[in-house]
Amino acid sequence: MPRPIPFTVHARWPERAPERFSSLIRTDSPEGCAIAMLGMPDDTGVKLNGGRVGAAEGPAAFRRALARYGAAAPPGRPWPIVYDAGDVPAAGREPKSIHETHDRIAEAAAAIHAQGLLPVGIGGGHDLTFPFVRALAERGEKLAGVYFDAHLDVRPQVGSGMPFRALLEKHPLDSLGVFGVNPLVNSAEHAAYFRERGGRVYREDALGPLLDAPGPDLFVSFDLDVLDAAFAPGVSAMNPAGWTPRQAEAAAFAAGRCARVRCFDIMELSPPNDDMDRTARLAAHLFLTFLRGFAERTA
Repeated sequence: MPRPIPFTVHARWPERAPERFSSLIRTDSPEGCAIAMLGMPDDTGVKLNGGRVGAAEGPAAFRRALARYGAAAPPGRPWPIVYDAGDVPAAGREPKSIHETHDRIAEAAAAIHAQGLLPVGIGGGHDLTFPFVRALAERGEKLAGVYFDAHLDVRPQVGSGMPFRALLEKHPLDSLGVFGVNPLVNSAEHAAYFRERGGRVYREDALGPLLDAPGPDLFVSFDLDVLDAAFAPGVSAMNPAGWTPRQAEAAAFAAGRCARVRCFDIMELSPPNDDMDRTARLAAHLFLTFLRGFAERTA
């Protein structure tokens, strides 16, 4: 019998109709599953960086959207079986609590890896990607990273803008690349730091060759603010000139299909700032698209 995932609490789902994919998501045991969802309902880091709070409600809104979207038996290859590992609640709402929250997430993610499942994180502030990926980095294998974000997120200050600086300094990466950066919202200082540490800003057409090439294990992080505000208003920091859903869909599918990808997250879903659940539904679409890609890597 698999050991329980530490620090997690059982996730509350709305009614799941049998014709929806969500009805197939297991909540009792990870046995026989390939993917484990992990909710990370905290936005302390967003508040510290002056963003629009609300991402603490992201995992709940994601599950509500997923309960109403996606066929249980779509055409094509069988999709992986998914286990909902629950949520890792924040250690507190005070700034000093953020490090304990990070430790909880790292332990929960490490337990998922130990059971042979690929973790998919649902956030929550983007700082939570740091401990989520830290669990993979501490396994000792070479690790590279790809992320989709309007921001470089290499701030030295603790907060939602810290994850990739923290990873670069505490767990040296083989490589790190970002797609979708908006140069108008990143300082020259942060851009210089990113370049000096070997980071690369990629054009969209570089994604396929990057993921198809041999190399070390990969983490992939998808901040929903890479998307244009017209499509994704429910984020911590809206992007006035971002990606389209079609671009995001292609990226999620490629990440799912790449056998080197060992963890994936969808971050910064902020339901209080959403409009008619548009962003939550898009997050659910990206999750299902990742699963569709994953089905091809096991074919």
